[in-house]
Amino acid sequence: MSLPLHYQQLQKKIDAYAQQCGRNPGEIELIAVSKTQPIERLSQLVAAGQRHFAENYIKEALPKIEALKDYPLTWHFIGPIQSNKTRDIAAHFDWVHSLDREKIAQRLHAHRLPTQQPLNVCIEVNMGDEATKPGVSLSDLPSLAEKISGLSHLKLRGLMALPPLTNSNTAQHAYFQQLHHAFDELLALGYHLDTLSMGTSHDYPIAIAEGATFLRIGTALFGTRG
Repeated sequence: MSLPLHYQQLQKKIDAYAQQCGRNPGEIELIAVSKTQPIERLSQLVAAGQRHFAENYIKEALPKIEALKDYPLTWHFIGPIQSNKTRDIAAHFDWVHSLDREKIAQRLHAHRLPTQQPLNVCIEVNMGDEATKPGVSLSDLPSLAEKISGLSHLKLRGLMALPPLTNSNTAQHAYFQQLHHAFDELLALGYHLDTLSMGTSHDYPIAIAEGATFLRIGTALFGTRG
């Protein structure tokens, strides 16, 4: 099956899941996680109508961003953020989903040019308190949100999470419900949020049911690399 046709079928599945949950499919955006994918495959998706792409590594991302600069694309950075990469991330991306430290927030703010729109950011939350994964704890989330909100070159849009890998639907629902609850608590504190970045190839139907607005999908779109 061609990639554009596979993309169209995946989009139909997402729309169908949304409708089954009583949600408006227009509230849910598919982000193509394009790490390791060649520019040619991204170009196929662009021609098919895809506009949101996510990358994990700045060195790999920059040539793709440059090659596709004539298209109205939105670029999302979703990988761990090293201090020495913040200048390039702030300059070339529209969104950052993996912000979990005040130091990195300050560096992104400092490197975002005043001539650019504020950088859209999501705070990454470590839902399972996994020592090997990045992300702020739920208890530290309000403090980090407050610090980010004071940085004028950043715009806090919402939360992101990559919950512990599990095949239990019950556990998947619970993790996403917990993130949505944290989102609602920040709304109650007065933050103007609109984004829940949750759901991957492994669990996106459940993420849709629990309120996801961004789905970060790689394997289910591009297939497994052999």
